[in-house]
Amino acid sequence: MSPKQIYITRKIPEAGINRLKQAGLTISLNLKDKPVQRLELLRRIKDQDGLLCLLSDKIDQEIIDAGKRLKIISAYAVGYDNIDVPYATKKKIMVTNTPDVLTDATAELAWALIFACARRIVESDRFVRSGKFKTWGPTRLLGSDIHHKTLGIIGAGRIGQAVGFKAKGFNMKLLYNSRHRKTEFEKNTGARLVSLQKLLKESDFVTIHTPLTAQTRHLIGPAELRLMKPSAYLINTARGPVVDEPALVRALKNKFIAGTGLDVYEHEPAIHPGLLKLNNVVLLPHLGSATTETRNKMAGLAAENLIAGLGGKKPPNLVNPHYS
Repeated sequence: MSPKQIYITRKIPEAGINRLKQAGLTISLNLKDKPVQRLELLRRIKDQDGLLCLLSDKIDQEIIDAGKRLKIISAYAVGYDNIDVPYATKKKIMVTNTPDVLTDATAELAWALIFACARRIVESDRFVRSGKFKTWGPTRLLGSDIHHKTLGIIGAGRIGQAVGFKAKGFNMKLLYNSRHRKTEFEKNTGARLVSLQKLLKESDFVTIHTPLTAQTRHLIGPAELRLMKPSAYLINTARGPVVDEPALVRALKNKFIAGTGLDVYEHEPAIHPGLLKLNNVVLLPHLGSATTETRNKMAGLAAENLIAGLGGKKPPNLVNPHYS
């Protein structure tokens, strides 16, 4: 029997590639440091048994149909809204992801954005580099305290709860909004389940950790932004389309909120030009899981999912268990 063929849409850490090679799988990959072009993916997928893809790859019906031998799609990410999972399921193709391993890394990045916004870190760095720092000033670049403030968490899954646990060190009051009550989270942090409206009205920092679904698209729009305090900050490390980006720009320009920290964007990698012009905005290039340790773990887990699926076993992180 000939070795199974795997196509990887972008180079991943060697930990994953080496594991696939050790399992005897034949690998081809996109060596360019940018997302694979659609026509190239359509051409490449034709004779592949497995696909390892990124969030930037749209795996729709056309791509799935082009993969005549495709048995499994392994997402190098927690989210998989870029994949047409129902259609893959209909075609009896397994879909997997890489949960758990990036929880703390993403939670830490959310906190990095909270600090960067509240203490105007990026703005202050630019101030120093431009040669403007001549002497200490009692009213220069004043920011906001974080300790004893209220943190509102939208989406209390693994990452949202990890953000909440880290808030304990700052004696923060925790509010959260979730489809389901998290009793252990409440017990260990004192967090309270509240409506989205109450969370937005009372929080000093609002951090988003909900998946992208039809229900959460533009969950934060003009009306929701007007509910927030003028002194509040919005943080998004989840999915860009959860926030109505033009509405966010208007809210920032009109000082309806104090600032925002974003790692994801509505039309990524494109960013609303209004965000690029504002000083009260911190922008990152989708770095949620970007630590050496975490990316290596993700690569290893994505590889193990492929190896198991193509070996006739149930992958560790199958998201469509009723695929067959």
